[in-house]
Amino acid sequence: MDIQKPGRLPSGRTEIPFEVPLKAKGNKVLYETYHGVFVNIQYVIKVDMKRSLLNKDVQKQCEFIVEYKEQKEKVQPNPHKFIISPDTLLNIKEKGSVPKFKIAGKLNATNCSISKPFTGQLMVEHSHTPIKSIELQLVRVETCGCAEGYAKDATEIQNIQVADGDVCRGIVIPIYMLFPRLFTCPTLTTNNFKVEFEINIVIIFQDDRLVTENFPIKLLRH
Repeated sequence: MDIQKPGRLPSGRTEIPFEVPLKAKGNKVLYETYHGVFVNIQYVIKVDMKRSLLNKDVQKQCEFIVEYKEQKEKVQPNPHKFIISPDTLLNIKEKGSVPKFKIAGKLNATNCSISKPFTGQLMVEHSHTPIKSIELQLVRVETCGCAEGYAKDATEIQNIQVADGDVCRGIVIPIYMLFPRLFTCPTLTTNNFKVEFEINIVIIFQDDRLVTENFPIKLLRH
């Protein structure tokens, strides 16, 4: 679309206001901006300034963020209490090789508002092996494909250390994490791809053995 008629611009700075309605073509949908590994949803505005024959045209483009308004209806946060111990761990062949420990906690929401912090708490009840670190990982799970087949990959977005060293037993440790804007979006499911999110709580022991407990979460804008 043309926003300025042909002619000479005055010297100095010239601002040309414009407005473009964001409407999807046909039955397509404008999804929220998201920067992933295998799925990227980006919107770019490109400006061309046509110049006279002896001068090169000037071109500039800039990404802008698409974000929907928050939903008015309330969504149940669906809090989740958990216990992490050798008995609760999956995909372990020899549970006898895992140090004896027990960690209890709570995620305040598994249906999470993307604009609000992710919160919860955990407490080390006992551990026979000293703990080196407790970490909170935010993971994106991207599924891409078509009728011939789908590929599903999980990659880490960010990692936050919530405890350092062999923490005192019976002490409540708060969990607090902000969702990074460009690398998260409301949980998305389409015919050709899906973008989902998970939380991992990782316990690293002094001998560098680690255990991970996984919690799927749903991101919403409300």
